[in-house]
Amino acid sequence: MPDQQAHHFQRSLTLLPLVILGLAYMAPMTVFSTYGVVTQVSHGLIPSAYLVALVAMLFTAYSYGRMVKVFPFSGSAYTYTQKTMSSRLGFLVGWAVLMDYLFLPMINVLLCGIFLSAAFPSIPAWIWMVSFVAMMTGINIVGIRMTSMVNGVLVAFQFLVTILFVILAMKGIAKGMGMGTFISALPFYNPEVSFSFIMAGASILCLSFLGFDAVTTLSEETVTPKKTVPRAIFLVALIGGFQFIFVSYIAQLVYPDFNSFRVIDSAAFEIAEFIGGPVFASIFLAGMITSTIASGMSSHASASRLLFAMGRESVLPSKLFGYVHPRYKTPSRNILLIGLFSLSALVFDLATAASFINFGALVAFTFVNLSVISHYYVRNKERSGKDFLLNLLMPATGAGFTLWLWSNLDSKSILLGLFWVSVGFGYLLYLTRFFSKRPPEFHFEEDLKEDFQVSTNPEQRSLQP
Repeated sequence: MPDQQAHHFQRSLTLLPLVILGLAYMAPMTVFSTYGVVTQVSHGLIPSAYLVALVAMLFTAYSYGRMVKVFPFSGSAYTYTQKTMSSRLGFLVGWAVLMDYLFLPMINVLLCGIFLSAAFPSIPAWIWMVSFVAMMTGINIVGIRMTSMVNGVLVAFQFLVTILFVILAMKGIAKGMGMGTFISALPFYNPEVSFSFIMAGASILCLSFLGFDAVTTLSEETVTPKKTVPRAIFLVALIGGFQFIFVSYIAQLVYPDFNSFRVIDSAAFEIAEFIGGPVFASIFLAGMITSTIASGMSSHASASRLLFAMGRESVLPSKLFGYVHPRYKTPSRNILLIGLFSLSALVFDLATAASFINFGALVAFTFVNLSVISHYYVRNKERSGKDFLLNLLMPATGAGFTLWLWSNLDSKSILLGLFWVSVGFGYLLYLTRFFSKRPPEFHFEEDLKEDFQVSTNPEQRSLQP
């Protein structure tokens, strides 16, 4: 088992930088990634789908805030479930979350291929995907990490492109493009469209909110985390949600015909070309590529670190997953494995890939809500009038929302997710010798915090296990 060098963090983050880091993880331009798919699934009511997803996420954000006050050293659904409900159940929740980590790098590879092939149709998408995987894998192996300054620049560029998109769309609307009006209820409500279509769209859009919970990974680097982190979680979800709703509303006004896209996965690129011509389309493409590179690199590193943590604790075979490259001091074998897995983007479509990620995320979100009930209402018996609202009704509503969204996932994705959980259950039986001992513990957030420290400390440019 590899040696572990301890890392210590300085509490320096206040509310504003914490919110900025949360928005960076969420990626402002993610609103465009699934636009085409969801506008068709929701029959043109994508702002309503975002609104439903936001409401569900705000209840869950509240529950994350409640739990981080009790466990400020860790913010994962695995930890909360393991500490408040059951170590075995916590393991299964963690196993479900593992789906997110495995599929996040892949979906960024898929998005890279989609948008580059839309811009350069003569070059097959698979060439872009393979090239992106090779670049992403190579950089992670040699240990290069993005600094917080670079992340700030990338996020600023994404916001700039988004603002330009909105300005050009509004100019087009003023000239009669699309609906020709800035005020319309149609993007939110259409009596001919069933609410079930909105819910189906919202279940996919949960992918857009992945990241607000990542703020909890920085708890040990935050000044007064029990106060600051819950506020940051709520603000990141709220700011991101309102941006998604507004941008998708403007896009729907300027381009209401959601059935006319040439390639549904790159619909947002077609709208950008429609409102700004080839010049803005190129700028928009640069923004999307910037978003996928930043997200792809960080998610690839995080996934490989998670596998390393599991290997280090013998949850997975330590000789393979606990290996550290002697020169680069990175989990190079895990990075290669994630790179190979990311090539599955060659055979998946965007909607299915998004559903895979959402399965694990919604399971995690559900159990964070249930952890609030278990810890405060059941275990601590805080059941007064106000406590009934805060400790039972609100988290139960959040759990209900996420379960509802979960039930609207694609049936094939649900079957795959259930199969994955079944594999995890079988693996749990093996690890615990049919529940004769406690399952081994692996900690997602501690490893992610180490990754964040390495990427921002100028004196440490490689992962040091």
